Amino acid sequence: MTEQTLSLQQLAAPDGTCYGCGCSHPSGLHVQSHWDDDGVHLLCRHSPDPTFIGWPGLVYGGLLAMLVDCHSNWTAMAHHYRAEGREPGSLPRIDCVTGQLSLTYLKPTPMGVELLLKARVEGEVGRKSRVICEVWAGDVLTVTADSVFVRVDTEKLKRQAHGDA
Repeated sequence: MTEQTLSLQQLAAPDGTCYGCGCSHPSGLHVQSHWDDDGVHLLCRHSPDPTFIGWPGLVYGGLLAMLVDCHSNWTAMAHHYRAEGREPGSLPRIDCVTGQLSLTYLKPTPMGVELLLKARVEGEVGRKSRVICEVWAGDVLTVTADSVFVRVDTEKLKRQAHGDA
């Protein structure tokens, strides 16, 4: 992963408003995901702000879930772009939503340590992608996740959510 390259979020959704990964959210986390040099995994580095403390000295578990959710979702979307031989940001835009988010908290995640999220698509059936994600605090694996993301038409989804479909 090279630090000079734009993240998938910057390439595919520079106008994104998600609190976790939206580039244009004024106070969001601005999660940024990049392809690993292995071409299989997406990587994300994040240093939690002290605002997101759980127990003294530990990262709040809800923040870890948010990081995993956003990064894993982008892993699914990046996988779809690659499978179609398209660059992120090409039209039509590819969007996914969380179908199932399942985290296992293995060890406490300490504050003050940069986190590395490492995710890959494990399988795909139709519009659904299974994503495996790990959260590392230094060389300690603190969280694993096994989740499902669903490819969607976000305009249709918005209409359904507001009872317009």
